Parts: sequence; structure tokens; C-alpha cells
Amino acid sequence: MSRAFVESLALSHFRSHRRAHLVLDGRPVALFGPNGAGKTNLIEAVSLLSPGRGLRRAMAEDIIRRPEAIGWKVSADIASPNVGHEIALTAEPGQARTTQINGKSAPQIALARILRIIWLVPSQDRLWIESAEGRRRFLDRLTLSFLPDHADAVLSYEKAMRERNRLLKDDVRDPAWYRALEAQMAQAAERIVAGRQDALSRIAHAQDGAATAFPAADLSIAEDVPLVSSEDFAAAFSDNRPRDLAAGRTLIGPHRADMGAIYRDKGVPAKQCSTGEQKALLISLILSNARALKQDSGTAPLVLLDEVAAHLDADRRAALFDEICSLEAQAWMTGTGPELFAELGDRAQHFEVTEIDGQSAVTDHLSGGTSSE
Repeated sequence: MSRAFVESLALSHFRSHRRAHLVLDGRPVALFGPNGAGKTNLIEAVSLLSPGRGLRRAMAEDIIRRPEAIGWKVSADIASPNVGHEIALTAEPGQARTTQINGKSAPQIALARILRIIWLVPSQDRLWIESAEGRRRFLDRLTLSFLPDHADAVLSYEKAMRERNRLLKDDVRDPAWYRALEAQMAQAAERIVAGRQDALSRIAHAQDGAATAFPAADLSIAEDVPLVSSEDFAAAFSDNRPRDLAAGRTLIGPHRADMGAIYRDKGVPAKQCSTGEQKALLISLILSNARALKQDSGTAPLVLLDEVAAHLDADRRAALFDEICSLEAQAWMTGTGPELFAELGDRAQHFEVTEIDGQSAVTDHLSGGTSSE
């Protein structure tokens, strides 16, 4: 086996799903049904098989099915080239999410070493025209897909920065209080900057020469202070301390970076492109990310595409499906009707998602067997 995929997925009291169980064979997964039936909830559950708060960035408490409010669970069997894994995610009311891998408690970061998961959701359609924060988050997800340890660097940086910001807000002036925190931030900042640049280099390589129906984007990172080494960062944090004290927060560092994109064939910034072109650029980046991951490891990532088919004409939709299948990626896609996935035919598994008596039901569209209780 040369790829990793979800072999089975079971949900318990997860948002609209009281019970759901899908048995999968590695082909792309097409989920169709009316809006509000629970399609996105299924791919959100898959997104939680990677570090972080998933594609909706939801707190564990917000995912609990109402009105029962008895906690939720996501279980998945993962097939991979080396060894299979059993993953169980649970959250009880008022408690943080817990992760178990093969029956043993594990940190979330361990998930990134089992599965690489990338996604595109409708909320990202405004990526190029909204605040830099969303683009940084997108960039860090790209980087994390290549470098699982990137999450550690980001968490280390943010934790030290929060402590430093607390000192700044309290108007603490003694340099001794800052030096250790700034050293920790500087070391993490060096790793963050190097990781982001490495990710963009891999994306660029995956785009060059690729035969695709989607436009290429030239990506760049705009830094408020273009620093590289931890020594440079430490000096900059120290030098900028008077300004930071006046502001009550840290004003420079990788948390202020922005990602830019240029539509290569037109030479136009993404933020100035049409809505359709911006969507096509996003799809192009997701596909390039998947290609780069497969080139890097030999294994395609899971690709989650929420409501992507409805925004493409028939030719581009067929081209998207062809690229996904050629990557041998288990892509999870949602749409309102089966006609949106007709070009996939038996290259994919098709499931209908409906709402029955206030809960979601999932049915294998070919066999007619129910996958929900």
C-alpha cells in the first residue's frame, strides 16, 4: 500500500450526527444532500484527525450534539503504507478534547505524523481580501502539512509572546524579566520563518510544469521586519521593547507576517482578481499542496473540499476530479446533489446525507445500506 486513508469513520453525538459509521476503501468520498443535512459535519470530523481545532476552528464544547449534551466521540481506522492506526477523539461537557492513538493517550501533534490533511472550505473564499490573520493561518496549515513540528514552533512562540505581552501591559521595565521570554520567542521565530519559506518553495516546485486546468499563483511572505536568525530576532525584540511597552503588545515578529499571491499568467495580485479567479487560485494551491506532499513522501494527503463543486463549471469540475484521482488521494467532497459528482462515477464512493427526525443519516448511494443509526 502506497497511500494513507481513512478506512472507517464512526461518530457519536457529533453535532447533528447521533450515530454514523462509514466504511471506506480509499477512493474519493462524495457526500451529497440538502443544506443543513450534516455533510460538512462529517468532513469536520475528519479534519479533527489532524492537530488543531479543525476546519471550523470550533471549541470542543461547541461540537457536542444537542439537546443530549453527553459528549462526543470520533473514531477512525487509518490505513497507511507502514502500519495501520486506530484514532479516538473524545470530549465531555466542560472538558478539553482528548486524543488516543492505538489505545494510548497522545498529544495532538502526534496526529500529524500519521495523516497529512489539507482542506478548502467556503469561509476561505475571502482569503485574499480579508485580514492578514486568515492568510497566516492558511500559510501555517500549508507549512504544518510538510513539517509536523511547525505546530510546536508556533505554540512555543505564542506561549512566550503571551507572557511577554502580559509584562508589557503591566508596564514592567526590568530587562531581566524579558530576556528569557525573548530568547524563547527568537528561537521559535527562526523555525517558523524557515518552515514557512520551505513550504512556499515546495508549493512553487509542485506548480512548475504541472499540467492543470487551474491557474498558478506565485506566493510570497511579507514580514514587518525581515529577519532570519534567532540572534537577529532576539536583538529586534530587545530594541523594540520601548515601542512595545507603549503599545502594550509585541509589534514585530512572525505573528505579523502576511502571505501574498500573484496570478502568474496575468501578473495581477490575487486580491484584485475576480471572485471566480480567486476561487480557482485557492483550488490550485490546494492541489499543488497535495502534489508537493506526494512528491515529498510518496503518499498523497487527505483532501477535504467543502461545497467546491458547485462553484465550478462542468469542465473545471471534471478537471478537478481527474487531478484528485491521478493523485490517488482520498478526497472528501460535499455538494447538494449527486449530479455534481457524476463525472467521478465509480472512481469514488457516493454517500447521501439527509436529516431524519432531527438527526443526520448517511446512506451508501450505491448499496442503499444505511451508515447511521
